[in-house]
Amino acid sequence: MMRFSAKCLLIVLITMLTACASAPKASDAQPVDSSNRVEESGAVEVENEQAKPGELGGLDARLSNYKYPYPVEIFAFESQRQPLEIAYMDVKPDAANGQVVVLLHGKNFSGAYWKRTIESLLAEGYRVVVPDQIGFGKSSKPVAFQFSFQELATQTAGLLDKLGVENAHIVSHSMGGMLGARFALMFPARTTSLTLVNPIGLEDWKLVVPYQPVDVWYEAELKGNPETVREYMRHAYFDGKWDDAYDELIEIQGGWKIGPDAKRMAWMGALTFDMVFTQPVLYEFDKIGVPTLLIIGVRDRTALGRHLVSPEVAATLGLYEQLGRKAAAAIPGSKLVELDNVGHVPQFEDFERYDEALRGFLSAE
Repeated sequence: MMRFSAKCLLIVLITMLTACASAPKASDAQPVDSSNRVEESGAVEVENEQAKPGELGGLDARLSNYKYPYPVEIFAFESQRQPLEIAYMDVKPDAANGQVVVLLHGKNFSGAYWKRTIESLLAEGYRVVVPDQIGFGKSSKPVAFQFSFQELATQTAGLLDKLGVENAHIVSHSMGGMLGARFALMFPARTTSLTLVNPIGLEDWKLVVPYQPVDVWYEAELKGNPETVREYMRHAYFDGKWDDAYDELIEIQGGWKIGPDAKRMAWMGALTFDMVFTQPVLYEFDKIGVPTLLIIGVRDRTALGRHLVSPEVAATLGLYEQLGRKAAAAIPGSKLVELDNVGHVPQFEDFERYDEALRGFLSAE
């Protein structure tokens, strides 16, 4: 597993002191995300030459030296007057059951962390499609882009069009839960079922948390380092606990903090923070009309902006044992599976119980 030495942290501090802290200007953006673009002709061919997780230091914006568990392909398209690329894995089983599962990652994650879920679904005969959303993973990182869950859902539908997939089970985690819910609302006929694994956005933070401009989020992102990433995940995701097995979860975020594109990735983080904060989907849960499963690790305490409110208010946020039940009550006909003593990432912390709930639901649907 990757460890960040004192030398790496010193490099981070030197970089932060010498680099300009101002956010990228729209005028600086290239029409194409050319500074970090993976060329279509070589994206898949170089995959086998990439480093394995655990052998990494700093990472570039397109994760060119980070190996995913399955071959990565590129979906090229145009949006908002610029060419963009979605990196994705399309993994097909030996004995297909005729159904497709789409896995949607969270904000601090990428398609790579779905490895065990992919393996389990393949064994059941599912074709598994795993995109990195624009701004995440190996996909394009445009500095001039209007992020919205509607936009990301539309792009995901476009990827399915390219792959000839008419409908699919949508399995989504964390921020991906907000996207999955939006996808189900926009494309119900294409959504065979919806699974929300510890989704964020089950409460409207902006009702109690003061708004922070994108530039403020950007400055905060610039101050981060691999250890602050670990500490955030340890407290919010795992209730103050940590296991070496979780180190894999900080490799990408931590690697970006000390990589050559740290400022670009801080800007991506700021833009997507604003999307998550300002675009709640919970008010439309009652309009979700597809079979829905919520898998909730009740020890989760994830809440955006908790550090911006008083301790008394902070103590009322991110209470997933309550939030999961409220969401299940709001989504017509939904099923709730609560995982005791599990936090924000059930697929890492208690894979067996998570996997049993997911496969049981998918097979029933």
